Amino acid sequence: MNYRKIIHIDMDAFYASVEQRDNPAYQGKPIVVGGSPDKRGAVAAASYEARKYGVHSAMPSRTAIQKCPHLIFVKPRFEVYRAVSEEIREIFARYTDLIEPLALDEAYLDVTANKLGIPSATWIAQEIRAAIYHETHLTASAGISINKFLAKVASGMNKPNGQFLITPAAATEFVETLPIARFHGIGQVTAHKLQQMGIFTGADLKQWSEAELVQRFGKMGAHYYRIARAEDHRPVNPNRERKSIGAEKTFEVDLEEWDALSAELTAIAQKVEARLAARQAAGRTLTLKVRYANFQLTTRCRTVATWLWQAPAIAAIALELLASIDLSQQKVRLLGITLSNLGSPNSTEPSYQQLTLEF
Repeated sequence: MNYRKIIHIDMDAFYASVEQRDNPAYQGKPIVVGGSPDKRGAVAAASYEARKYGVHSAMPSRTAIQKCPHLIFVKPRFEVYRAVSEEIREIFARYTDLIEPLALDEAYLDVTANKLGIPSATWIAQEIRAAIYHETHLTASAGISINKFLAKVASGMNKPNGQFLITPAAATEFVETLPIARFHGIGQVTAHKLQQMGIFTGADLKQWSEAELVQRFGKMGAHYYRIARAEDHRPVNPNRERKSIGAEKTFEVDLEEWDALSAELTAIAQKVEARLAARQAAGRTLTLKVRYANFQLTTRCRTVATWLWQAPAIAAIALELLASIDLSQQKVRLLGITLSNLGSPNSTEPSYQQLTLEF
């Protein structure tokens, strides 16, 4: 059988590592990139020194400082991260044009038929990681295997600054012994549900039929059935389109008055309009995100028949969705608006499509 050769490259603590590289005072120190506690921010990235204290991305900054009182907070510099990401992308392009970025700090590469004719994906991963370190002074980890699912899981096995190979011969046994919580694409809530069903490893998951899994998890059940057998036929897609555009804001003081919430939501809609305009895009599905002071999250979603790309229309729908939520029990910490089902605002064609989940 002819197997694909897939590499998943994942930069190590990317934002934090860039800051430590550029500022010697941060080297060896627990730092996070994100908002400071007094600004009610959240952690965007944590250095490995900070992770030793249990600090991780998406954690409220106030919680992070409680876990590590001497934590250093650094404001994000996304223009710098994007520039470094482009440098890394240029390194990838020396080996293959089949590059699928997942974010600024990670990407899939299909090196089955690579530009340099190197027979081993392991050698290519080693060369890429060495080039990244030599040219950017940053470290990366890599996973190498026969498909995207296995490569993604493998890249986390020897972090930081390591790589891991899952060969075709080892793939089935590897998945069978893999704890269900380490399956890429299975979050904490789903992992807990699976564990309640007696599924703790890939071998346990493999005992369930596709029909049973689909009945319990919908279309995702078919995906779980395949990955339990180390199967993933998704190609590395270099032309992957952005699925959504949005903006959100965390408030310095929790809000409860409608006028204040309305004003903030209107301002967020204006940011969304600017981002849509920059990409010459519009959307038909609007999702409102509301996070309360106790960090609980509520979302509301609406799909409309006309393109949404101007702030007044975006704000009007967002406000209608906000009005449908009972806000009497908790103050609001964060509001966000996201538009999906994207297309061109100049198009007159219907844009409805079957939505798929990114794994």
